[in-house]
This record gives sequence, C-alpha cells and structure tokens, in this order.
Amino acid sequence: MKRLNLATLMSAGLLMTGCAATTGWTPTVDTYNDPNAYRLNQDMRDCEQLASQAASSVKETATGAVVGGLIGAAGGAAIGAIAGSPGTGAAIGGAAGGIGGAATQGIRSDDQYKNAYRSCMRQRGHTVVN
Repeated sequence: MKRLNLATLMSAGLLMTGCAATTGWTPTVDTYNDPNAYRLNQDMRDCEQLASQAASSVKETATGAVVGGLIGAAGGAAIGAIAGSPGTGAAIGGAAGGIGGAATQGIRSDDQYKNAYRSCMRQRGHTVVN
C-alpha cells in the first residue's frame, strides 16, 4: 500500500509541474506607438505555439523526476542505513527527490516558456512589459 501511495504522489507531482508551461500565461504588451499593433493577436498565437515547443516541459519534468529520485534514493538509503533501515530511507528519499526534481524542472521549463514567448514577441516588434 505504501508503494501505491508513493507512486500516486509522484504522479501527481509530475502532472502539476508538467503543466506549468501551459497555464495560459501571456506577456503584457504595450501597444502605444506600436506600428505592429494590428498583428498583436496573430503574433501572440504564433509565439505561444513556438514557446510551447521551446519549453518541452513534460520531457524535462520527467527527466528531473528520474534524476531527483535516484539522488534522493541514494541519500535516503545512506541516512536509512545509519538509522537501521536503508530500504525505507531509500523509498522515502526517492519519492522526495523525485518530486523535488520534477518541481525544479517544471519551474525551469515554465521560465523557458515565458522567456521564449517574450523573445518571440520582441522579435516581432512589440514592446513587452513583463
């Protein structure tokens, strides 16, 4: 039963962080004196699609979960060995490391998404505020 709970917890963490780049965030664009203002809606759709491709959050989040899980399991096993239960320590460390690694990669991917979106809009001649 404990394994099911750990797997469920890790899956939930992956789903939450894997969707970070697709939360509907859009940059704020100042259209004052913008000669390209008439193209704003089309440019935003195009840049959103390009930013989504640039971020590739699901793959990066899964990679972060695996790496974090391996590091966490190793650390947890070492601490568990000192406490007398290396298997339990590895399981707890693996779960915590997996969730932490997934969250870190999800946040990085979200930042990549936002940066790519902003850059695309600026390259198309718009003044991006945030």
